[in-house]
Amino acid sequence: MSERTDFLYPFIESAEREAGPLLRDLAESARAKAATSADLRTATLERSAPELDAAADALAARLTAGARVFTFGNGGSATDAAAVARLFAQPPWGRAVPARTLAEDPAILSALGNDVGFELVFARQLIAYATAGDVAVGLSTSGNSRNVLVALAEARRRRMFTIGLAGYDGGEMVHSGDVDHCLVVAADSVHRIQETQAAVAFALWARVQERLDG
Repeated sequence: MSERTDFLYPFIESAEREAGPLLRDLAESARAKAATSADLRTATLERSAPELDAAADALAARLTAGARVFTFGNGGSATDAAAVARLFAQPPWGRAVPARTLAEDPAILSALGNDVGFELVFARQLIAYATAGDVAVGLSTSGNSRNVLVALAEARRRRMFTIGLAGYDGGEMVHSGDVDHCLVVAADSVHRIQETQAAVAFALWARVQERLDG
């Protein structure tokens, strides 16, 4: 049985259709999604500008003092966390700073998940690697990812600076006292949230670079 795609493209019928109209519908769907993503990105960056500036001020001060950046998330957010760490550690311009993602080593993740539980896979790494003054950046589409929230709480106990990126209404993360700055993408599509979170992370990095250069 072929894989169903009607949940992605509801206008594709099970019966055969002519290629021309179908391709036009697909192109229109792609254009509509791109426009929605662009509008959400613009609105989020404008709304989050004060929070981004405040987070960048604090983050740049800590990096100047020698802090390291630790990023983490699950699934697509793990990929985004890796991209954020790489942006800081291997920037396209500006100053490189020590940064690593806690979501990329399968040996560590599987060992911790098996030995102590999956909700501790990031917190235990912070215990091993991080010190007071370092920076923790947690990404969660829902804002409710338990292992991300546990890691942010551990980061707070270790006197780290904490930043959270969340979607929807921010979930538990936006109300957490363990998060110094929570940047929320107010949308209900996982795809659009993660696309916009990438833009928010880049905007934060660019602001930090401005401050480091200044």
